Amino acid sequence: MLIDILTAAAGAAPQNKFGFKEALEQGGLIAQSTVTIMAIFSFGSFFVLFTRWSDQSKILKQYKALGTFWKAASLKEGAAKLEKTSPFRDIVEAGILAEENHGKMADSLEAHDWVHSSLARTEASIGAFLARGLPFLATVGSTAPFVGLFGTVVGIYRALIAIGLAGSASIDKVAGPVGEALIMTAIGLLVAVPAVLAYNFLQSRNKRINELLTGFSADVLAYINSKGAIKPAVASAPVKAAPAPAAKK
Repeated sequence: MLIDILTAAAGAAPQNKFGFKEALEQGGLIAQSTVTIMAIFSFGSFFVLFTRWSDQSKILKQYKALGTFWKAASLKEGAAKLEKTSPFRDIVEAGILAEENHGKMADSLEAHDWVHSSLARTEASIGAFLARGLPFLATVGSTAPFVGLFGTVVGIYRALIAIGLAGSASIDKVAGPVGEALIMTAIGLLVAVPAVLAYNFLQSRNKRINELLTGFSADVLAYINSKGAIKPAVASAPVKAAPAPAAKK
């Protein structure tokens, strides 16, 4: 008899009517639209994170290969050794082109200023390329909590309406709308926090890359102005010492 009672009680256990799916259904178009916007924000944030991180990693890897560039006999020869997609090659080619075009100018603009401005324009274009998508991350990080708050306000409003219609604040009347409101708040934070972290992470790496580009640009400018006499020292591979001759017995 006891086993039959327990089995019947288990079979008659109430189903959960306050889950995420149920909250969206009860929230209607507003709740569904809010979740859709959040999904777009989240997908866009992770897309920007991984694409910009990939670009940054490629540039940092290309920077480590500049040793072969400075060992070349000329800038053109060194540029040919760099990857075609390397921003460092873009800087070198901009410097070479500026040096070649300076003689065609009618005014007395110094070669140093002309080459420096050309290199600066190239650096700025590279920086703009690396900054693509970061405004989107900043926008998501600042607006996602408020979009979630909008869903929260709507959920609380629906809870108040349910209380007014029922004439009492029973838990079964307000659990659904209040749960919906809390879910919207949580989704807003869940989308905003990764976007802010990704923005700061990419910004710090961009700052490091800009420092490397500025230093490389200064080295190229010094090389051009000195006609190749000034260039950074490149650490050569350590020479292995010859083995000591065996002692005669």
